[in-house]
Amino acid sequence: QVQLVESGGGLVQAGGSLKLSCAVSGTIFNINNMGWYRQAPGKQRDLVASITRAGDTDYADSVKGRFTISRDNAKKTISLQMNSLKPEDTAVYYCVANVAPRLITMPRDYWGQGTQVIVSS
Repeated sequence: QVQLVESGGGLVQAGGSLKLSCAVSGTIFNINNMGWYRQAPGKQRDLVASITRAGDTDYADSVKGRFTISRDNAKKTISLQMNSLKPEDTAVYYCVANVAPRLITMPRDYWGQGTQVIVSS
């Protein structure tokens, strides 16, 4: 059983900062790519940022220069530092990890429960 637990969401004024964290636990052989998605009301879930096991990162154009994703392979965690937040960043943020629970098990994506971020204008 693999579990992802997010933390760090909340309410912040425009221009402020928040840091989201996500911890992966359970039966884990290997964790490949990890990332953050977000979903605003009435919209689809979109990729915000991703990071490979080696630390290579990718960002949505809308957050480049403002958000920074990082991971700690030893602690099985990822974080998303969000600066210069805008009202349009308001969404539920989901952590995702591509995990192989065992050596002989094909890896698949596991999702967290989501954490709400609200940016007031």
